[in-house]
Amino acid sequence: MVLEEVPAKTIVNRTKDSQWFGTDYIMNIYRGCCHGCIYCDSRSDCYQIEDFHRIRVKKDALRIIRNDLQRKIRTGVVATGSMSDPYNSFEKELELTRHGLELLDAYGFGAAVATKSDLITRDIDILQEIKTHSPVLCQITITTPEDALSSKIEPYAPLSSQRFAAVEALSKANLFTGILLMPVLPFLEDNPESIFTIVNRAADSGAKFIYASFGVTMRSGQREYFLEQLGNLYPDLPKKYGQKYGNRYFCPVPKAKALWERFAECCREKGILYHMTDIISAYKAGCQESQLTFF
Repeated sequence: MVLEEVPAKTIVNRTKDSQWFGTDYIMNIYRGCCHGCIYCDSRSDCYQIEDFHRIRVKKDALRIIRNDLQRKIRTGVVATGSMSDPYNSFEKELELTRHGLELLDAYGFGAAVATKSDLITRDIDILQEIKTHSPVLCQITITTPEDALSSKIEPYAPLSSQRFAAVEALSKANLFTGILLMPVLPFLEDNPESIFTIVNRAADSGAKFIYASFGVTMRSGQREYFLEQLGNLYPDLPKKYGQKYGNRYFCPVPKAKALWERFAECCREKGILYHMTDIISAYKAGCQESQLTFF
């Protein structure tokens, strides 16, 4: 398997916003993504990732990760999956994400993994090892309960049903797992029945949380691609978006407040967390605060 390499000086870096799931560091081994999601924010011009659909890997990634971790004075939770999915089609053979997690375990760091792929279940053993000393958070993105719709708007990602199965497998392994319900596309995924079905299936799968955003972002670069692909699937929707949102950055679903209130009520009924602060407190519960560590 031939994969283009790109140079990197560091890979494990401080997060810009530690309030996002309470993570301390960020680790992205790959650049680009092959899932083909029509709405992906990482296509935005501000991130400067050309040909986002083309996956590249950071050269000598594992050595760089090891060196980065050795230099950290304080351990913490390392997030992966923020820009590019760590479980892409190349990962099954290369196992760079798996080995990256092994390094986090060896150096006493926690892990927060965000993905659309059920390949994460392959690494349950390592995530369980990390959990013996540090927090572990598994986040599976599911935007629709319908496989037919997910195959259209996320064409090369595993189907929603496969992702629900991954949530169940991770939960049965006693890993703190939940769903990223984002984005919720206006006029397409924002009907209450769809949202409530996700909450119910999440509960049935053992999910501990659902973190939702009822709308979609549209930055320069992302906007053009999204509207073009959306028009190919649903010819009337781009015009509807233009009339409703113009050039807005964040496009909330119609009646977002009412939908959120009903979503929150449904989550409470099912015992599912949905506030960020509650999710952070719950997955870190029982783990000691990161200590000064000298390697």
